[in-house]
Amino acid sequence: MLWTWGPGPAPGLSGLAAASARRRPGCGPRGRPGHASRPGWSACAWSPSIWSWARRWSWCTPATSSSRTRRWVPALSGADLAWRADPHRVSVFQKSSICYLSFPDSHSGCLGDTQFSFRIRQCGGQRRPGHAGEKRGDSGVPASLQREPAHYFGYVYFRQVKDSSVKRGYFQKSLVLLSRLPFVRLFQALLGLVAPEFFDKLAPCLEAVCHEIDQWPAPAPGRTLSLPVMGVVLQVHIPSRGDMPEPGPPEPSGHETLLPAPVVLPSVHELDLFRCFRPVLAHVQLLWELMLLGEPLLVLAPSPAVSSEMVLALTSCLQPLKFCCDYRPYFTIHDSEFKEFTTRTQAPPNVVLGVTNPFFIKTLQHWPHILRVGEPKTSGDLPKQVKLKKPSRLKTLDTKPGLYTAYTAHLHRDKALFRRLLKGLQKKRPSDVQTAVLRRHLLELTQSFIIPLEHYMASLMPLQKGIVPWKTPPQIRPFCQDDFLHSLERSGPQLTCVLKGDWLGLYRRFFKSPHFDGWYRQRHREMTQKLEALHLEAICEAVRGVLGEGAWRGGRCQSWGALETDSPLSAQSIEIWMKDKSEVEVVDLILKLRERLVRAQGHQLPVKEATLKQARLYIDTAIGSLPKDLQAVLCPP
Repeated sequence: MLWTWGPGPAPGLSGLAAASARRRPGCGPRGRPGHASRPGWSACAWSPSIWSWARRWSWCTPATSSSRTRRWVPALSGADLAWRADPHRVSVFQKSSICYLSFPDSHSGCLGDTQFSFRIRQCGGQRRPGHAGEKRGDSGVPASLQREPAHYFGYVYFRQVKDSSVKRGYFQKSLVLLSRLPFVRLFQALLGLVAPEFFDKLAPCLEAVCHEIDQWPAPAPGRTLSLPVMGVVLQVHIPSRGDMPEPGPPEPSGHETLLPAPVVLPSVHELDLFRCFRPVLAHVQLLWELMLLGEPLLVLAPSPAVSSEMVLALTSCLQPLKFCCDYRPYFTIHDSEFKEFTTRTQAPPNVVLGVTNPFFIKTLQHWPHILRVGEPKTSGDLPKQVKLKKPSRLKTLDTKPGLYTAYTAHLHRDKALFRRLLKGLQKKRPSDVQTAVLRRHLLELTQSFIIPLEHYMASLMPLQKGIVPWKTPPQIRPFCQDDFLHSLERSGPQLTCVLKGDWLGLYRRFFKSPHFDGWYRQRHREMTQKLEALHLEAICEAVRGVLGEGAWRGGRCQSWGALETDSPLSAQSIEIWMKDKSEVEVVDLILKLRERLVRAQGHQLPVKEATLKQARLYIDTAIGSLPKDLQAVLCPP
């Protein structure tokens, strides 16, 4: 399930998919390793009424299974009905990719229960426009957690256990949740509750869960929600831009008196960063630079769980900066984009790719950075740290764990951080405390890098006194890289960060990365919206000032509050103000106010409601003062 910000009938962001497999662990068809059997769709009959909840919380709920036939069997699929619950259907290629990604490949050999995630591109031509409620929700959450209209996130709960009743001796099944938001912590917790029951009771379990989710309160940034499901209440806080927790108690769900104490999730999206980075703690800062610069990175892990957690941890290093490059927590050779990522005819794409098949070592050995991690260790001691190795030492077979790269870090390594984390291990400090230390270090490092950019960008904003009501708002000055680099001498990152190194060189490379382009576009858009909001307020203030003078000249004393209402005096004062104005000036005022009003009503401009009421009054009165022919043009029937 995925939150749909605000009400509305827009298709949501997620769904549940059930998948089952029939291959032996470690082998594909005919016993050959590395060739997984092709999934098909299994029968799963649903009534359309069950999918009503999907309009608010989810995307769709197909059921999948794999077989040796290597054929799709859509006629068997109640899932076909499920896909039709959303008018924006996915393609056959997308269904195929989702099915393959819902199972570990034959090299993983995962026994027991495993949870991992993947990210898949929405096929071209099927992207739907964002719903108004979604845009309002996205405007309130941090940039790194905003909905992705071009990608789906998949969260998988996979079970593989010995079962003598199955022909091949193993029970293999996956439950998949599709979403447009990276709420990995929440969705994994949800699957942890639903999947074990589903494996025992199948369809009736999912039907009951769907009905429960249909009763959940609508999510909103900055709110703490209590979400009942299967006899458990999940209490979550939806992050907001200000990240201020709700002062009051969680919103009641109507079932809290009948359910036990809630299970409080500390975050909807943050992973245990320390556990994910245990084998690479010595190189966290170098990896942070690679992520900041948008460098292509291949992560080869022993299992989809390790692969997906490592990739998600890497992409979260830049918070609060949004990760603007592509990334795939788990990727297979069966993905429809395999050829795009493995081509040698052009430079490697800016993507972080998580894989488990060693075949990628041979296919992508031309990539500049490859991280090979081994099996995770559960002991309390710090595992052996991967070593920096030259790409020339990369072997096609039997590649040892290490970070294979020729990249030289611009900043000196913070040895104090590594010693602090090591000391915490020796004192058996809880993992969440270690994670807080590591996350704070990365946050301060990112902020030290971004703050000079923010300060320089703010200096490009025109002064408010230069915003004249009857003229077009002034333009934001262009970003000059040389001017910014010169400003670092007096207001650079050295003011907030103790790390030494080649900060100038890091900024120069950052200017060429997708993250600078994404950051600049976002900030420029926000500043433009702020200018338009100030311009609208300036127009309303100017008109209100003239109206106030007209009211006093008319011998009537009227309060400012009354002038904001649709009163006879307000309308009369507007008409008095327009007497010495030409029709062109009046029409120009109407068009400007209407344009700003439409954008403000779409929550694209930060304008107060009182200003919007004033603008509506001015528009209606101004149109009424014009000749009938102009009124017909401005207000067509």
